[in-house]
Amino acid sequence: MPSLYARWMYNWENRLTSVDNNRVVRPLEWGLEWSQKWPCRNGHPPGTAETLREGHSPADRSLADQSCEEYLREYNRRIVAASDEFFSYATPTDFRLERREVQVFSTREVPDPRLEQKVRGTYAEFLRFTSPVNSPHAENNLVNARWFPRAGRRAVVLLPHWNSDALAYTALCQLLTRLGIAVLRLSMPYHDIRRPAEIHRADYAVSANVGRTLDAGRQGVIDIRCCFDWLEQQGYDQLGIVGTSLGSCYAFLAAAHDPRIRVAAFNHASTYFGDVVWQGQSTRHIRLGLEPHLDLERTRALWLAISPMSYFRQFARWPRKSLIVYARYDLTFPPELSREVVAEFARHKLDHKVVVLPCGHYTTGETPYKYMDAWHLASFLRSAFKN
Repeated sequence: MPSLYARWMYNWENRLTSVDNNRVVRPLEWGLEWSQKWPCRNGHPPGTAETLREGHSPADRSLADQSCEEYLREYNRRIVAASDEFFSYATPTDFRLERREVQVFSTREVPDPRLEQKVRGTYAEFLRFTSPVNSPHAENNLVNARWFPRAGRRAVVLLPHWNSDALAYTALCQLLTRLGIAVLRLSMPYHDIRRPAEIHRADYAVSANVGRTLDAGRQGVIDIRCCFDWLEQQGYDQLGIVGTSLGSCYAFLAAAHDPRIRVAAFNHASTYFGDVVWQGQSTRHIRLGLEPHLDLERTRALWLAISPMSYFRQFARWPRKSLIVYARYDLTFPPELSREVVAEFARHKLDHKVVVLPCGHYTTGETPYKYMDAWHLASFLRSAFKN
């Protein structure tokens, strides 16, 4: 039986998870059209659901779906085998700083008016550039990263959690600048100002559309690498990354493919993208869309190309210091998956430190745990850059 503290923590996690009551269950879509511009084709023709269904009658829909699934499974295998090509890009030529009023971009059904009032009339600088990955949504194609400058050579790119508003982690960014570290807080694909008008949450980043979720992961990694291009142009040459939850996943993928990242903090870490979607509490609505057609093993294979567990060999190519933070009572990133990540770091003899927080996924953002988490992150970054 769980302890009294564990039951209290799980109840708190459940209450915080249920605050977001505007999650939408969408049906499974293969999303093959998103693969049209991907590399790693190896001579294979572009796939679409229509071409793979040719020759199948409506009664043979299951056979057509099998063709779509196998196409994506095979594409994932090719990506993992040639991932440097998949995450390659051309550096943008339109980097610019834009000064504008700070906005919240809440994902709640009813935004908190106190937050809106808190930032009204405040301005900040944002790095803007065109993403090398082109999506059908103009808002999403213009990358946004809030700039927290600090003179010196040290800088990090910070990635928030899935469905974060535009204010999340600004206090951490300000703390890091006081430690002598400049910060670019990146708006991940389909988040805050990059969110298309037809959605209220960042649903297009992670959804039951298999191809779009893969494409969003590729775009997130490439946008991160572009941020490092800009930081290098500004004279920063000691570079690191901090990612939380989905941001942690993207951060690991970027670090596995970019030798410039010498310091990395993974705040909530897990193994396979599909496992988190299948087992996590905050992605139950996505599983409901997948489950009539897929199981855990098949889902894992379909998102293998954006799973940290696929890339430890690539991650181990360059020396770096890493921090892995996970929560003992996490219902969104199950702790047994986080422990598998830690074991993989140890198996590859990577330079890493592990912190286990006495809370859950959502409660990490609550008092007093948010201060514990911030202290561990800031202390690690300060020490890692110093050494």
